[in-house]
Amino acid sequence: MTRRAAGTQPSILAVVGRIPRGRVATYGQIAARAGLAGQARLVGYALHALPEGTPLPWHRVLGAGGRLSLMRSDPASALTQRLRLEREGVRFDARGRVDLTVFGWRPRR
Repeated sequence: MTRRAAGTQPSILAVVGRIPRGRVATYGQIAARAGLAGQARLVGYALHALPEGTPLPWHRVLGAGGRLSLMRSDPASALTQRLRLEREGVRFDARGRVDLTVFGWRPRR
């Protein structure tokens, strides 16, 4: 993890922790909510650094357009992510994407 990512990790993880069950958010959305607009990559670094078995809902964070992204060092993480989201009621289209207008997290200001 970069030094910048390490310094921003607490604010990023606080935002990720607020994503409710059955909802998803994009890396860019998390960055903006953490005060890091335009720094979506920092969100990826912060999530990648999470320890195995973390209770933080990392699986609720998707790439732009509702795409699954490989965030964990485990090569099967995209499948793990998809299965966890499906158990929460999140649905995927034929292209493997989540409809953000249906399942996207829209937090109150």
